[in-house]
Amino acid sequence: MDFLEQICERAKANIKTIVLPESEDIRTIKAAAMVQQRGTANIILVGNESEIKKLAGDLDISKAKIVDPLISDKFEDYSNCFYELRKSKGVTLEKAKEIMKDYVYFATMMVKMGDADGMVSGAAHSTADTVRPSLQILKTKPGTKMASAFFVMVVPDCEYGHNGTFVYADSGVVENPDADGLADIAIESAASFKQLVQAEPVVAMLSYSTYGSAKSELTEKVVKATQIAKEKAPGLMLDGELQADAALVPSVGQSKAPGSDVAGKANVLIFPDLNCGNIAYKLTQRLAKAEAYGPILQGIAKPVNDLSRGCSAEDIAGVVAITAVQAQEA
Repeated sequence: MDFLEQICERAKANIKTIVLPESEDIRTIKAAAMVQQRGTANIILVGNESEIKKLAGDLDISKAKIVDPLISDKFEDYSNCFYELRKSKGVTLEKAKEIMKDYVYFATMMVKMGDADGMVSGAAHSTADTVRPSLQILKTKPGTKMASAFFVMVVPDCEYGHNGTFVYADSGVVENPDADGLADIAIESAASFKQLVQAEPVVAMLSYSTYGSAKSELTEKVVKATQIAKEKAPGLMLDGELQADAALVPSVGQSKAPGSDVAGKANVLIFPDLNCGNIAYKLTQRLAKAEAYGPILQGIAKPVNDLSRGCSAEDIAGVVAITAVQAQEA
């Protein structure tokens, strides 16, 4: 059973409700129909009912609940809650009501108020437009300084990682984390790997240097982040700084980093900045024909996940199942 099949089976075991705000995109409607057919989640579509049904055509979305913010009996409560959350930032009640007409904000508030267990957005919105409402409304979870993002990468016919499955982080949100931030991303990503893949994380802090083979401001950030992460999570299998081949290939790892518990065994790859992480996941996806699930957000108080704007309906359905599993854990 592959990664997504396992996730779908876990999602079916305890059905959660996931809200999709991008109801004006046919990919979202197709995904809602897929999820309904597979039974991996209950779906709420945010939008105008007649427009959604017109767009759906022959697609069966009969079991999906459709909520129109403009006529919802929760609109006033949601607006008042958002006003209380943001009034210190200068948001008036009138402005809060205007913001609640935005489908992504309304859907995020549904998660906040317990009317949905998680949200998936991003097919038609930038990552910023998905993350911003989440941070304003849901906030980061206790003990977490910032939100970050990862991709689950499933590489076919791959002898590395956990049966070809990896977590790549951060590949979606934090542009240039400092050493403390990079350490936090590593620890969060390890927990996410364990939660979703159900295997022990082996974390490589990646660089263009292995164990001091080069030295610069760039490599020193990764060295410091490794030290911080080891202090914060002493039981975690984590090492660095490691080049990608040293992290993945046992013979290279043994040669470049003898004695490392991680070298040649890594399944969680932590990139020094967003340039590296984003480029790496797209190269892996296109050149190795890997399945890429994400960007999956971590560090937010409740499950909210982003999508690549180039995603398919199948991708959305997959991320819905992942979000449902995260909601079970929450």
